[in-house]
Amino acid sequence: MIAYPAMLDVPRELLGYVGRLLYWERRRRGTPKGSRRLTCFYQALFALAWFRSKPNIRLHGIAFGLSQATAYRYLHEVIDVLSSQAPGLHQALDRAVADGVPHLILDGKIFDTDRCRIKTTSVKGETIDAWFSGKTSNFGGNVQALCEPDGFPIWTSDVEPGGVADIEAARRHVLPAVYPYATTMPILADPGYQGAGHGIVVPFKQPAGDNALSVDNRTHNALQRALRSLGERGFALLTERWTALQHTTLSPSRIGDLVRAALVLVHFEHRRIR
Repeated sequence: MIAYPAMLDVPRELLGYVGRLLYWERRRRGTPKGSRRLTCFYQALFALAWFRSKPNIRLHGIAFGLSQATAYRYLHEVIDVLSSQAPGLHQALDRAVADGVPHLILDGKIFDTDRCRIKTTSVKGETIDAWFSGKTSNFGGNVQALCEPDGFPIWTSDVEPGGVADIEAARRHVLPAVYPYATTMPILADPGYQGAGHGIVVPFKQPAGDNALSVDNRTHNALQRALRSLGERGFALLTERWTALQHTTLSPSRIGDLVRAALVLVHFEHRRIR
């Protein structure tokens, strides 16, 4: 066995923030002092290193003196305490209104995961893999997000199986809450959200046959696309900084919590959380 030094490129303030969350969680649970293998500081360090580069959990645990089972348990504890700090949908919308945000961007992403054999019935009555996404031709979980005009993510949803379309996921997790806000703060979305309803601005569909969109409608689509495209930054901030989101080997049902935990980390680094 060969030991080697490594550096974790996260600010120490973030490590202290996660450590404090763990400290108060242990206090809430009544965890006896000195009964844990890792202190709050080192548990936070263990989890942030996993979020940042997603090392093999067994080897990563060994480096901290943990068994594989304990490593997973400590990791899930950090995911839970972080995700609990993520803003709720109404909280995020109220803050956007208070900040005078002119519009928001709604987008969905399939987060890659290992194969999951849970079955469901398609609209055609066929038995299919629930977590297989035709959008990516791979297994994953569908998470919806709202972003500010510059693409900064302010809220992410619970996960839906990858086979669930964006519009269906949005109807379950987003649209009922945003309609009252969308009258004064429009929500821009891609063509996958056609039929989302009042206040959700989507591109005009190309007419059938040889018909062409009018100049006004083509101009609308170009402007909407230019503004909406900035929303891609939201998921990039999450997945490029916290690379554990790029492919998860945890239970797919944990993807929503995992993304919310990363959202809190992004908010802290961008000084949205003090």
